[in-house]
Amino acid sequence: MNGPFPNKNYLGRLAIVLHAHLPYVRKNEKNSLEEDWLFQAILECYIPLLQVMESSKKKDTSNTKLTLSLSPTLLSLLQNKQIQKKYSSWIKTRIEFLNDLPKKEQAASEFLLRNIKNNYLYWEKCSGDLIERFKNLNLTGNLDILTCAATHGYLPILRENPETVLGQINTAIRSHEVIFGTRPLGIWLPECAYYENLDEILLNCGIRYAVLDGHGILNGSPRPRYGVYAPICSKKGVAFFGRDSESTLPVWSSREGYPGNPVYREFHKDLGWELSSTELQKKGIPTSRPLGLKFHRITNNECSLGKKEFYIEDEALKKVEEHADNYLLSRSKQLKNLSLSASFEPLLIAPFDAELFGHWWYEGPRFIENILKKSTKYFIKLTNLREILLQNPDLQICDPSPSSWGQGGFHNYWLNDKNAWIVPEITKAGAVFIELSSKNFNDDFSLRLLKQAARELLLSESSDWSFILKAGTTTELAKERIDRHLFRFWKLIEMLEDKSFIDYEFLNNIEEEDKIFPNIRIEDWQS
Repeated sequence: MNGPFPNKNYLGRLAIVLHAHLPYVRKNEKNSLEEDWLFQAILECYIPLLQVMESSKKKDTSNTKLTLSLSPTLLSLLQNKQIQKKYSSWIKTRIEFLNDLPKKEQAASEFLLRNIKNNYLYWEKCSGDLIERFKNLNLTGNLDILTCAATHGYLPILRENPETVLGQINTAIRSHEVIFGTRPLGIWLPECAYYENLDEILLNCGIRYAVLDGHGILNGSPRPRYGVYAPICSKKGVAFFGRDSESTLPVWSSREGYPGNPVYREFHKDLGWELSSTELQKKGIPTSRPLGLKFHRITNNECSLGKKEFYIEDEALKKVEEHADNYLLSRSKQLKNLSLSASFEPLLIAPFDAELFGHWWYEGPRFIENILKKSTKYFIKLTNLREILLQNPDLQICDPSPSSWGQGGFHNYWLNDKNAWIVPEITKAGAVFIELSSKNFNDDFSLRLLKQAARELLLSESSDWSFILKAGTTTELAKERIDRHLFRFWKLIEMLEDKSFIDYEFLNNIEEEDKIFPNIRIEDWQS
């Protein structure tokens, strides 16, 4: 092998980082739209990714390496026994819908029925305990599992009350430790968003590394010698990895990238939009919505949904293998050019939302499978973030720049005319909670109220609702979620300050519905 590392059989390293997250969508309501989000992600994304990792590990454990963040809200949903019971019913309903189709559509959706049944068989074999499967891959070093902020709060917006940032991070770390048995050293910052001196908070909480958008690294001080192709270390002692846009654009862009290919499955044409209200209600679905039953292909981006052709699985699988080869060839050329121009071992960081693979891009898990299988052929070493740092590399001391992975690296997607009204609401609630948490409430009932108020505060801070309001999708649902958690928060505070009237029914109901973070600690918000 030519280049600056003649003793190594690879050109450089590639670290694919997946961020698995859903907001806390638990509801005391049958067939809720929000729980559909979770069940579709389990079926299309989380189970297929686990299957790919486990299968690849059996063939080549040394090169089966990924980094995966599992957000605390997602983990809470995955371990909820009631949700696990609902999933079986949800799957069976989808199978019934497919079996009720006319013969022509039944034939076209045969691949989908087969895959649903296979994935459900996996679910049954592990008794719905997907977390244990992730945990096993983490223990063997194949996965590096990161935490995230507790409810995916957008941390730069919370900075006015630093204790609310601490509440997000410490709650997440404690939840991760209870579930996995070890404290996380790495974190996925929500939306890769960073602000000045956040590294000090991370360090004090025990976090040692995180992922940033390329802007956060390239605009650092001083400007990093190797750009995004090597991690940096802040002056406070936290390592940061920067997103390489060349390694991500071909995958995440639906129009310019691979997912927009005509043979791939069409995301927007869903059986749920085509069935009548009567047909849906017969199976307990109250309103028209996506069912996760899609069996048409993109065909082309210009034709209407009504003219989409049926999906042909064999063509799509052949194409996704071609795309994996194309991706690896491009990364190989990129690494070779980097190796020739500098005396360092180049590293490519490719972060994505995990749900892209399988949910948004149905063939995505097969793409990952081919990457794991073929990377050595292109002289690329797959790695994860923990493995990189365990090799004790010499890191340039450099303070990251405030940034996010939103357009242009700015914060404006989460702070604009559509969602800015949220900021004073959660800032005011945060300030009041910090003040109350610092008082001496020693009786058990006051602590019970405070803990539930902390949960409602965290849930109101979720960046998901701000994102939805900006994107313009299901905006009523997003606003209702924010209003709901803030209403619950303020009512709990009112009961805490005036115990002459306690609404026990209200308290019991929200404790059941918002049953998250059982080990929450009020001290995390104390000044």
